[in-house]
Amino acid sequence: MSRMCNTHTRPETGFRRMTGMGPPPNRRWLKPFIQLLRQGVSPEKIALTISLGIILGVTPVLGSTTLLCTLAAVVLRLNLPAIQLVNGVVYPLQFILLIPFYRLGAWMFRADASTISLGGVTALIREGVGHAVRTLWVVTMHALFAWLVLGIVALATLYAVLVPLVRQLWRRVQPSGSSLYGR
Repeated sequence: MSRMCNTHTRPETGFRRMTGMGPPPNRRWLKPFIQLLRQGVSPEKIALTISLGIILGVTPVLGSTTLLCTLAAVVLRLNLPAIQLVNGVVYPLQFILLIPFYRLGAWMFRADASTISLGGVTALIREGVGHAVRTLWVVTMHALFAWLVLGIVALATLYAVLVPLVRQLWRRVQPSGSSLYGR
């Protein structure tokens, strides 16, 4: 019955509902996602979310970024879908930066970097899986240290650059009657 009433009050909406023709599909699923992304955020939190998503997303430990981003979002009360979106976008960078982080870590700890290549890893595995795991564990810990040192500087820099940009964008997209921070 409500469909019929709706058809009489707004014929174009009723027609679209009856025929299955509604707004384009991308708007139907995009609007709730955008609303979720905007819930309880400020320009500073958006900038922090993006910065942390990028830095945590390139951690030189494969399979760790989703957990790290989730923990950061929960602890810092950041927007979880947004940080995971950024994490997903920078995912290819994690692979691109993996060997450079391994090499930087080896350089920082004055360790042998000869095993830090696809061929080197293959040779390690041929020597024995246990030996390979122990060696790669050390290499990964060195890479994590290098990532941490660079990550702190990169996080501060990204955040400092993004805050004014996000504030400017925020002012453009906010309705004229609302406050800057959505409070």
